[in-house]
This record gives sequence, structure tokens and C-alpha cells, in this order.
Amino acid sequence: MDPVIVVGAGPVGLCTALALTRRGVPVVVLDEGPGREELRPARTAILRADTASFLGRLGCAPAEAEGVRWTALSTLRRRQVVRRVEFGHRGSRIGQVADPGAAEENPPLHLPQHVLVRRLRAALAREQLAQLAPYSKLDAIEQDERGVTVHTRGAGPEDSAGTGGAMRGGTDGEARAWTSGGVGGGADPASSGGTWWRGSHLVGCDGARSTVRKLLSVRFPGRTAVERHAVAALRAELPWPGEAVLHRSPPGGVDVTARPLPDGLWRVDWLLPPRGELVTPEALVARIRDTLAVWCGGTTPPYELLDTGVHTVHHRLALRWRVGRAFLAGDAARLVGALGTQAVDEGLRDAENLAWKLALVWHRHAPGTLLDSYEAERRTAVGARLRAADQALPLVRGTGSWPAVRRSLVPGAARGDDAMLTDGHLGCGPLSAPPMYERSPLTPSALPGSVQVGTAPGAPVADVPVTAPDGSAGGLRDRLGRDLLVVLVAPGTAVWDRRHWMSAGLMPRLASAVAALPIRAELLVTEGYPGAAAHTVLVVRPDGHLVAALSGVRPAELQACADTARGGAMGGRTSSGGAAGTDGWHGSDTEASDAEASDVKASGAEASDVKASGADGALTSETEVSDGGASEAEAPGAADRSALAPPRGPVVHSPT
Repeated sequence: MDPVIVVGAGPVGLCTALALTRRGVPVVVLDEGPGREELRPARTAILRADTASFLGRLGCAPAEAEGVRWTALSTLRRRQVVRRVEFGHRGSRIGQVADPGAAEENPPLHLPQHVLVRRLRAALAREQLAQLAPYSKLDAIEQDERGVTVHTRGAGPEDSAGTGGAMRGGTDGEARAWTSGGVGGGADPASSGGTWWRGSHLVGCDGARSTVRKLLSVRFPGRTAVERHAVAALRAELPWPGEAVLHRSPPGGVDVTARPLPDGLWRVDWLLPPRGELVTPEALVARIRDTLAVWCGGTTPPYELLDTGVHTVHHRLALRWRVGRAFLAGDAARLVGALGTQAVDEGLRDAENLAWKLALVWHRHAPGTLLDSYEAERRTAVGARLRAADQALPLVRGTGSWPAVRRSLVPGAARGDDAMLTDGHLGCGPLSAPPMYERSPLTPSALPGSVQVGTAPGAPVADVPVTAPDGSAGGLRDRLGRDLLVVLVAPGTAVWDRRHWMSAGLMPRLASAVAALPIRAELLVTEGYPGAAAHTVLVVRPDGHLVAALSGVRPAELQACADTARGGAMGGRTSSGGAAGTDGWHGSDTEASDAEASDVKASGAEASDVKASGADGALTSETEVSDGGASEAEAPGAADRSALAPPRGPVVHSPT
């Protein structure tokens, strides 16, 4: 089969490509840019336990010096601490997590986004099944029943020969590319006539201004500018080393957030009116000085200002995440970011959810209907996230007479609002908790012998200690990533010799049932699981969500779980994907204009409203700061075209 084509080389696109190659699927990554990330200290990513664990399994967990796990998070209102959460991770390794739902055990990981992208690029460049193509600007998509053909302007395939494996020529699993309208590639990318690429599937991870989304004619309704923040990256000694701070209603100012970064840096965000006045350099410097003075006893401490910007948050949700063999992920599929929700976090969840399904279908181990579950699960989960944020915004951020009256008359209203915002930053509650796919088509219904445990079907499993038949031991989430997992709850096995418990009790029957499953599965044993009785059998998806819990060894039910988890038995009809609008969140049904849809590119005067003064040692900034993936500029005329025909006449194959 042809490789999977990934459009966009931000965190989501690179993670998707890397996860696919680790499952034996060749990929081509089309990068509109030069193949390197802009260094912006104020553009950062916050990863929760599940996404940090996903990076760790890919071998891309940041080094200790590259990211900071908060030691605590404090919420202040005016001058008082109203809530403080201390994390029990001291001395833990980055990428090593416990139960993803236990926030106190799993502090968020905060790091510059360019550090994350650099590690992902380096890992992907070592993969023989990956090819990165810089200066490749997408401008056409065509689909048929066997695959996808796309056209790019810029560098040809020979310009990407040094990145990843050499994957040109057109044999099974290799990239097929040919030039059109001139010589592909060359020293000057702008002079290239373009390149056609052939793939089995296409994943659009090309940001808020997604060309893939436009070429697929997918609408992108939602709300514009729900929040707006002035952002600064600075080096200073603050009273809370290693701690994050949410300061609500500080004396004489607006809500402000401070989050630590490596090397003594801090990212500081000030809430702005959604459609307010421009932020001048002088006004931003005044905010910095006033805020630091409030935090440091009335005197502004010495500080070094490294980067500034404006981050505008939009809430949008693409009506379809799958169109035939093409998929949307990351900011191309949705825009989030209010009240502590994190775009990169959600994007990595998209990547993990899609990659294992796409790999099973690519290897012909699952029917194409499995891919329908990507939109059904991820779009529904993000829609619920957006609904929760839309409902909370008027309460948490509301100004005017009613919010003030509510906070003064309703007991605990202010504390409740503060707790909701804190949970959003912690990765808890409806705003930020790891998603549950409770209505997933991959969850069997009315299964005989199913039992309830501490994890509901469709929810992420707890990270309990497990042992494999070969004697290797570790956490359950460390075994995720490739195969279905079948876990037997067997108290007392830790004190037995493995040679005995593998041949005793339920194990021989269970091992035989697992070996007979239609897809690869790994058998594991655990001493206990929350809410599970002895001899309970857990079936866990490759991305760590529970399929079902069964009482004892039930071969027929195990078979049903495996078939359901892979989208049905083989031989079913391949769906073209994606009924639109099934999540119940529609925003305001306002289409995103090019200026509104971008989280990372400002227009007109706003693009330069945060230039730092030389006296304070700041770097100038003429673009907005985004926590999302890389933003790609719009292809001329792309919005008016859904596809272009492949080149007619002679086809020039690129040299190998």
C-alpha cells in the first residue's frame, strides 16, 4: 500500500506520523515551512498525564532540563490564597505517570513548543519509514477508492531525501511522487512546478487556517475571540519557584497567570477584553512592572523580557473530521483554549486516537469502518469540552452587574468559579480531564458476563502494576501503543513463581482464548484493579481506554470485544466517513474568516501591537502567540477548490 500523507509538521502532525511509523506504517510529512521551528519562548505547551505518557511511549519525553513539572498550583483572589494543590511527583521522571485521572499525582508538564517540535523532528528523522518534505505547500486533493493524490507547490521529493528514510519509487509501502509543470524540487523552491504525491490516506494537521479543511469543503463554525491574553516570557525570581499561580482580581489589575519554564523563565498571561484596544509596548511593560511589584512586596524585581505576544482564543469545531480517506486533526479540526484547556494537549489525543486505528486498517487487520470511530469519539469529546467552556465562561470571566450580584448573593459562587478555573489548568473536570468515550461505537453493549469496575467502558484505565508472561513488569500504561491488552486480575500472583501461575487456574484457558483473537493481543496479570473482583478480565484498547470488563474467562465474549474494538469483523463495508454535527455543539454557526481562524497570526495593526521596548531587553514580536500547532498560510484560491485532477500527459518520475 501507499504511505499515509500527513500535512503539517507541528506537534500534532509529527506525533501522528511518528505513532504510525512505530506501528509499521510508512508516512510522508508535507511541511509548508523550512523544516525547523521558530524559537518563541512565549509559545509553550502544557501536557497532561495522558499526553505526556503518549510522548514517553514514542521515546520523545522531554529531558529534565527541557520541561518543568509544577510542584504546586496556587489560586489567589486579590491577596489571599483560596486554593493550593501540591503535587506528589517530586523526583519523578518526566514521561512517567500514574493514574491519568489523579491530578495531584500528575502535575502538568510545561515546556516551550519549539523544544517539543525539535524532539519530535529528531525522532521522526531516525525512522526509516518516514519522509519529511519541507517547502511543500498543498494546493490540491483528489480521492478515489484506493487512495489519495495530492499536489504541492515548492520543493520536490528529491529535496527531502536527507530526512527520514529514502521512500521514493512507488513499490508497496513507499512514497510515489512525480513532478509536474517543470522540474520538481531544485535549489529554489519557489521555481518548482510542483509535485504530486500518492498515499493511502491523508491526515490534515495544518493548523487553524487548514488548507486540507478548505479543499475538503468542510465548514468550521464557532465563536470568535472568546478570550484574549497579553503574553510575556521573562526571566525573574518570583516568590513561588517551580509553582504555577492563577491570580484572580489582583489589586489594581486583571486576572493574570504565571507558569514556570526551565532556566528560571516564566510565561505570564494577562486577560484582556476579547475585542478591546490594542496592547502597546508601553502598556505591556507597565503591566509587567505592576504585576511583579504586587507579587514581590511592592517593589519590581530585576527581570529580563525575552518574548511577547497576544494570544486570541477562538472556539470552533469542524462539521466533519473525516471525508473519505482524508482526516482532520489538531487545530485543523477544532479550536480550543479558554479557561485552561490546551490545544496541543487535545491535538495529541487526536493523534493517539487516530494512529492505532489507521495502522490496523493499513495493515488490513481491521475494516475501514473502524476509522469512522475517530470522528465519533474525538469530535464528540471536543464538542463536550467546548460546551462546558461556553457554559463556564460567563460565570468565570463575566463582568457587569449580574456576575457581580451573583458572586455577592450566592454563597460560595466566587469559590466555585475559582475552583472551576483551577481544575481547567490542572487537567480535571469537564474542561480538561482525559476524555471518556462512553458512547463509542467501539464499546460493546449488553455483553453477557460483563461486570462493573472502577473504570467505566470507554474511560482511560488506571495505571496499575502488571506482569507479562515473560516475567517483565511495569505499569499498565507502559504497555500501551501497539496491541489490544487483556488483563487478568489475580491476587497473590506476585508471590508465585511465574512457572506456576502460567500453568494454573484460569491462565491456560485465558492464554488460549487470547491467542485465538482476530487481532494481536497481549496477556497481562495484575494483583488488583480498582473496583474489580478476583478473576476479572479487562480488555483495553491500544490507546488505553477500557473496552469491557468480564467475569472470568469467556472466549466468545473476548472475541466479541476484539471485533468491536477493531470496528467489526473483517469483510464489512468500508465507510466514506463522518456524519456531520453529531456532537451537539455548533457554536454560533459563524464561519471562520482567515483572520479569525488563525490562533497564531495577527492582522493589520494588531500584528504589531506588542513590540517590546529595547530598554527592557525584550525581543520584538509581530505575531500572536499560540499554544496550538503550527499555522500555515492560506493557499491562494484554496477555499474555492475541493480537488484538482492529476496531471494529464507525460509524467516525470522523480529520480531515486
